[in-house]
Amino acid sequence: MTISKAVIPAAGLGTRFLPATKTTPKEMLPVVDKPAIEYVVEEAAAADLHDILLITGRTKRTVEDYFDSVPELELALEAKGDDERLAEVRLPPRLADFFFVRQGQPKGLGHAVLCAKRHVGDEHFAVLLGDDLIDARDHILPAMIAVAERTGGSVVALLEVPADQIQLYGSAAVSPAPAEVSTDLVAGGVDVAADDVVRVTGLVEKPAPEDAPSNLAVIGRYVLSPRVFEVLESTPPGRGGEIQLTDALATLAADEGPGGGVYGIVFRGRRYDTGDKLDYLKAVVRLASDREDLGPEFRDWLVGFTAGL
Repeated sequence: MTISKAVIPAAGLGTRFLPATKTTPKEMLPVVDKPAIEYVVEEAAAADLHDILLITGRTKRTVEDYFDSVPELELALEAKGDDERLAEVRLPPRLADFFFVRQGQPKGLGHAVLCAKRHVGDEHFAVLLGDDLIDARDHILPAMIAVAERTGGSVVALLEVPADQIQLYGSAAVSPAPAEVSTDLVAGGVDVAADDVVRVTGLVEKPAPEDAPSNLAVIGRYVLSPRVFEVLESTPPGRGGEIQLTDALATLAADEGPGGGVYGIVFRGRRYDTGDKLDYLKAVVRLASDREDLGPEFRDWLVGFTAGL
């Protein structure tokens, strides 16, 4: 099995960031000096996923334009001798082969994934949510791909969260993964502890804390079997009247047939949620602080600023 395709849903309305997202897609909001979605695409490309399908909507034309070349701008930068910015402008369209499909109506994440069926076909594929950023120093996709290749099933990324926050996520019931799945799992330079690879036995979308099967939350990275399309086609609308990917994965978790089964990897690295205003601001500060060109001066300013509060 060779997994080379990634799907990035980017059709949401971004209502939590209004009025900024009235005319600007939330995926294009800058995180320091790059739009959030570029970080996600770079992560996919680093995991050798060079066939990327972006699920967009009527108001997302700028997302499509961003991953295209702009000859006029490139010529102007070249004439000025601004090689650094020229390289930055040329990079996005060269990261992968890009394809686009419109999600006519926002019917949920499950429906967005279903829109990728014709493009993906009968291959395993990755799904990366555009407002969930994984630090480039902390890989998880290569390990997820390796588990999918070993099992033929689907794989989700899991994060331990405080019990009172589990209602914001899908919650996973888990059991230990078989030794042949979890032992000596080294992929893409990532050494994953065997205890952090689990078999997912059930999933509940945004449960009340007292009803959650665990404090393991499903975050925005998936490697899915093509069996998910068949399940999604028969999955009725769930929470919020939307077709929930979590519901389809719960069905696959109980499926012992080909392409069935769901596994999880507990992520213990740095993650930034740019879909929430406060977490978005934290992401900008953390990533700017770590930059070699900005970090030293920015950190000095932060120390002085916070001292005066």
